[in-house]
Order: sequence, then C-alpha cells, then structure tokens
Amino acid sequence: MAVITTLGVPDNSGNTTTIMPKLQYRFRVTFVGEGFSATPTRSVMSTTRPSLTHDEIPLDAYNSRIYLAGKHMWEAVSIVLRDDVDSVVLRELNSQLNRQVDHANQSSPRAGASYKFQTIMETLDGASPTPGVLDRFELAGCYIANINYGDMAYASSEQVQVTVGIRYDNAEIFDAAGNATLTGADLDQTVSNATGGGTQA
Repeated sequence: MAVITTLGVPDNSGNTTTIMPKLQYRFRVTFVGEGFSATPTRSVMSTTRPSLTHDEIPLDAYNSRIYLAGKHMWEAVSIVLRDDVDSVVLRELNSQLNRQVDHANQSSPRAGASYKFQTIMETLDGASPTPGVLDRFELAGCYIANINYGDMAYASSEQVQVTVGIRYDNAEIFDAAGNATLTGADLDQTVSNATGGGTQA
C-alpha cells in the first residue's frame, strides 16, 4: 500500500512509490489458557516480538571452513502490563504462576501440559471497533519464566507496571490472509500444542 508515489527510493523497475509501514503502537496481545480473561489484553503496554537464533556448526574442510545451521531456539519475549486497581492482572498472572509451581506447598505438576498456555500477538491496521489483522504470531507451549512486579515511589506519578518474561516452545507467523509463513501452509498447530495435546492433524 503506497504512502506517496514520488519520494521513495527508485527500485530496479524505476518505481519510486513509498510503502506504508506497520506501526508499533497498533497491536494486541491475547493470553489463551485456563484462568485468563480479556483484562490482561487491555492492560498490555508494550511487548517484544519473537526472535529466532540457530546454533552455528562449523565444518573444517581442507583450506576452507563452512557453516551449517544447528538447533534453533526461540528467545523469550517480555511483556509489560499496567497493574490495575482491581488487581485482576496480578491475580491472573499469579494464578498462572501457581499452576506452574505451588510455592506454599512446594508442589509442581507432573507434566507441562498442566500449566502451559498460548500467547497471540497481532499487528493491527488501526481500524475501529473491529480492526484488521496485518500479521500475527502464535506462541505455543508458553509459561511465565520470570516476573517483576514493578516499583513504588512517592516522587513519581507513573503507573505501576508488571513485566513478564514468557518462554515458549515454538512460534508460528501468519500473514493477513491467515497463511503460515514459516511452514508455507495454513495448518495451525499451536492450539493443541499450547495445551500439551500434541500436533493437530
């Protein structure tokens, strides 16, 4: 989608049309799993998006060295939420933490399927009340890896913020048409994977 037709960088076809970028403030984060309501979605202030890293495997051969892609790892994401006056965000996050480990009784679930959830990050087009989705990340097999409940200060007028680090097993990227861009297919595996049910057929 063009912004203006004459001020862009000429490409190899002589086209100078600028392209409309996605804007950072048009987004939505949804937590899908037991105990989560819509309140955390409305309380999100910022989020990092997934990033992927491959291990590097060097192969030495005669006069040269070549490299192969090893195992990959999805880096944890960090989500900042407002701490609401009804403490709904705190209750739901702490309920999730309690599903992971019951700190009072020093007890934990036998399997990850008992506590893992799904996180959906959508880039929106700015329309209202029903925005269009430009792309979305679906994070499967999520759990809260760390949480920071924020600071308090008499000298500050800032809102209280809760920062959550979420570790996940896999991320899939979908375009506006719902096509999975990493697999080349429209099969959504994350719903069943997020609840520990294996790959959806």
